[in-house]
Amino acid sequence: MSYSPILVMHLCAGSVGLLSGTAAMSFRKGSPRHVLAGKVFVASMLTMAVGAVYLAITRHQPNNIGGGILTFYLIGTAWLTARRRDGETSRFDWVVLVVPLALGILTWMNGLKVVRSGASSQNGVPVGMAFFMGSVILLAAAGDVRMLLRGGVFGTQRLLRHLWRMCFGLFIATGSFFLGQGAKIFSSWWRQSSFLIIPAVLPLILLVFWVIRVRFTSAHKNKSTPHTEVLSTP
Repeated sequence: MSYSPILVMHLCAGSVGLLSGTAAMSFRKGSPRHVLAGKVFVASMLTMAVGAVYLAITRHQPNNIGGGILTFYLIGTAWLTARRRDGETSRFDWVVLVVPLALGILTWMNGLKVVRSGASSQNGVPVGMAFFMGSVILLAAAGDVRMLLRGGVFGTQRLLRHLWRMCFGLFIATGSFFLGQGAKIFSSWWRQSSFLIIPAVLPLILLVFWVIRVRFTSAHKNKSTPHTEVLSTP
């Protein structure tokens, strides 16, 4: 593998994204360190996603093209949700809606193609993952449609939208690093064991934890969250 400048940028941005995302979840929510880590996370993840798309195009890896676009979409829309006030939308939201709709449909179609061929996986990835990812992407599209029809998101719903998109974007990065091509840096013993699954799925576990806490506890109920406060969410 040749280490082109784009590849180095992609790897560095991904590493910074993993570290800053972990830091953002570790620091006290709302603290200056937490906010700073969140900003670094967004910048590094967007950079990583752009690099992933470029490398996937040049290396003819269509699945990675979709993964890079999806990561950029999730982190970008999560960032916009944090920057805006309650009920704020724009024409850009209608345009970007095409991304999850197209990716979700294509992912499901690819999964059905694998099933019809009699295979249980594609390039080492279980077909169930295609249906899982396709469903999540389509749920993101449904959330966009709901937001636009309602004229924006408010309070707790805005917080949840920001939260789950950030965490799922981090999950894509950890999954790629610990279970995908990034796992090549680990020894064969680590790759053959199940230990790498833990850091790979940790963002999903934290996602469930924070969604339950925000949605079903009194800490955030009936509270309209200012746009500056949303930035302090993990």
